[in-house]
Amino acid sequence: MELLAAAFSAACAVDHDSSTSESDTRDSAAGHLPGSESPSTPGNGATPEECPALADSPTTLTEALQMIHPIPADSWRNLIEQIGLLYQEYRDKSTLQEIETRRQQDAEIQADDLRSPSSEETPEEEEEEEQEELASPPERRALPQICLLSNPHSRFNLWQDLPEIQSSGVLDILQPEEIKLQEAMFELVTSEASYYKSLNLLVSHFMENERLKKILHPSEAHILFSNVLDVMAVSQRFLLELERRMEENIVISDVCDIVYHYAANHFSVYITYVSNQTYQERTYKQLLQEKAAFRELIAQLELDPKCRGLPLSSFLILPFQRITRLKLLVQNILKRVEERSEPECTALGAHKELELVVKACNEGVRKMSRTEQMISIQKKMEFKIKSVPIISHSRWLLKQGELQQMSGPKTSRTLRTKKLFQEIYLFLFNDLLVICRQIPGDKYQVFDSAPRGLLRVEELEDQGQTLANVFILRLLENADDREATYMLKASSQSEMKRWMTSLAPNRRTKFVSFTSRLLDCPQVQCVHPYVAQQPDELTLELADILNILDKTEDGWIFGERLHDQERGWFPSNMTEEILNPKIRSQNLKECFRVHKMDDPQRSQNKDRRKLGSRNRQ
Repeated sequence: MELLAAAFSAACAVDHDSSTSESDTRDSAAGHLPGSESPSTPGNGATPEECPALADSPTTLTEALQMIHPIPADSWRNLIEQIGLLYQEYRDKSTLQEIETRRQQDAEIQADDLRSPSSEETPEEEEEEEQEELASPPERRALPQICLLSNPHSRFNLWQDLPEIQSSGVLDILQPEEIKLQEAMFELVTSEASYYKSLNLLVSHFMENERLKKILHPSEAHILFSNVLDVMAVSQRFLLELERRMEENIVISDVCDIVYHYAANHFSVYITYVSNQTYQERTYKQLLQEKAAFRELIAQLELDPKCRGLPLSSFLILPFQRITRLKLLVQNILKRVEERSEPECTALGAHKELELVVKACNEGVRKMSRTEQMISIQKKMEFKIKSVPIISHSRWLLKQGELQQMSGPKTSRTLRTKKLFQEIYLFLFNDLLVICRQIPGDKYQVFDSAPRGLLRVEELEDQGQTLANVFILRLLENADDREATYMLKASSQSEMKRWMTSLAPNRRTKFVSFTSRLLDCPQVQCVHPYVAQQPDELTLELADILNILDKTEDGWIFGERLHDQERGWFPSNMTEEILNPKIRSQNLKECFRVHKMDDPQRSQNKDRRKLGSRNRQ
């Protein structure tokens, strides 16, 4: 294992040129850990020939570390039991910590950029700074970007804070980046423990409450709690596997192979649970409204100190939050492992499997809600033209709303009459546009339609107040098999841009997208969660990083989230801009690395270009 090899190499290395006794003492501590024999001390970068211990036996390294750093069998279990945070609390602390860490990085790099032109250092000064950094204690060298699990009921914050880690001397061996990798893997395990703790509370405190069982009909209980027992059982086995891995050695070897196995073979229980979310939310709301006994009992159970003031709804949504968070935790590990290494391959595989699970969960939720929505829309439509079947398994609503249509031919733009614009209503699906007029009885009379692929939009600029927020919509082939043009007015600039983006998704945006593979782009991070109110909007979670593709003067942004490339509109006041180009570039590079397995076609095209280049030579 490369991490252990680096650790052993560092343990063997002693700097003979060091001039201070403090440095000699530190190197000696790294080379002679408690309980170990005094190895030979070849120079830095020792080869197998120079360090016989490496050449004689390939297994000596792992065995030596296990002997040097034994760990009690129940050590990690004790840690897990002492984690006092519920998952909801952990998640909030984690994301807020991520936001604050990025802010600090942004400010530090900008401060360095401001200082650099006026203070050029000599090579001697740079060498002195490097020696100072080497002499600094491990706690100052490593700045892990993970959440803190500190609370009155938990003694531990980070992997490096564990007493076993502190007393082992391993922090003197590992490099800062290796410590950050350990912290990333440690967070995945401790957060799973916190998640299991919350699931267990959902089952024992709510689901198995005897009074609640008498109030709920079995079918209501089934919809409300779904297969949460299966989800909890999988989480328990997953956590036990992670604990066993951590018990093997103080230095965690890997966790992504375990994640891969469970994502590929056991996490289908999450798809079942999350797909039920639409019915679960509806049933929960109906029970609160229609059953006073249910409402009163739930309020009473929520007041129990075990719940920490958290509502039942926050427990019911746990599985969906966890499976999406787990993917991000694997991404964090992936950013820390060495490129083109076996751990990177394992992390990429685990991330790919988790993405498939998350995608299936999202599709399950959407399928349930979309089917009902399409049936409702179909019932409201009356066709003035030839009827178009609305309900289809492959069709869903993208946007709907009212716009003002300019009446008469284009020459009437100069007229200033009250009837210059008439109200129309648009239903835009992923493959079809339906144009209607609203009629009494909450009905819509359809008078035109066109395939979405045959739509073109054009913005009118500098046309005065009357034609502000006006754009032209062209139907290359409408319901009568003819080309048709509509001049439409939106209520605001953001509404106009949102309609134009939805009607013509391939239209050029103001800024580049993630798929352009450029290394800089305007970016924001989410600092306030936002729940989408319209189909063209994007739900934001705290600490999400998004590329800005377009924005409006009245406070809306069209963005593309980096970790899953989902696009949509959201209010700008839910985010804050990442100003430093170095941070933005780093975010994009990390994202390219995470998703490099997601685009095999791109890799094939790249290989073809290389082959063509060699052939031309």
